[in-house]
Amino acid sequence: WASVLRAAMHFSRAAERVFKKQGLTIRTGVRVTAVVPEAKGARVELEGGEVLEADRVLVAVGRRPYTEGLSLENAGLSTDERGRIPVDEHLRTRVPHIYAIGDVVRGPMLAHKASEEGIAAVEHMARGFGHVDYQAIPSVVYTEEELKAQGIPYKVGKFPYSASGRARAMGETEGFIKVLAHAKTDRILGVHGIGARVGDVLAEAALALFFKASAEDLGRAPHAHPSLSEILK
Repeated sequence: WASVLRAAMHFSRAAERVFKKQGLTIRTGVRVTAVVPEAKGARVELEGGEVLEADRVLVAVGRRPYTEGLSLENAGLSTDERGRIPVDEHLRTRVPHIYAIGDVVRGPMLAHKASEEGIAAVEHMARGFGHVDYQAIPSVVYTEEELKAQGIPYKVGKFPYSASGRARAMGETEGFIKVLAHAKTDRILGVHGIGARVGDVLAEAALALFFKASAEDLGRAPHAHPSLSEILK
């Protein structure tokens, strides 16, 4: 977990630099004691008596499995120590004809991960096989630390938004894309990114991971110019 936190902090610092350049003030370690709706916006009360006037308040406090009201015990099921429903590699619960996917099972709580699991579960019900390539699920920022921990030899390719013609034309020069590939086989092991429309750029990376592509495969594939996808190339 320490390695995960270090990598997450690396991306947090990169995001913080971008936000500060946009004029945002970042404050950490601040406890909010109350949020009071007003005629226009809201009043945010902080510990110590400070008050902030806000147009909008975004609350992001993490996620947890939501199984209340499912009557799992009536179906012969129970949850683990983290409130998740245990499943096997085919998304089957301990009751073979009951499957579980998404936020109530292990793994990142992401809609696209749940969709892939739903397809895999139904395929297993109908055909007897179903598979999710979790490595290709866009979600994590700690791939590099995992590689170090596992002793996997890898190489890094990194390209900044500031050197992209399209990014410069858009006025979006903050950010970068980083590709991690196996040092011997060149197979892509992970891709990190931060910047404008990075989700669109990483869709190609997810496809490359899914088809076990090499870094050279990505580099040799023609990309439109000028485009943000060139950053990945």
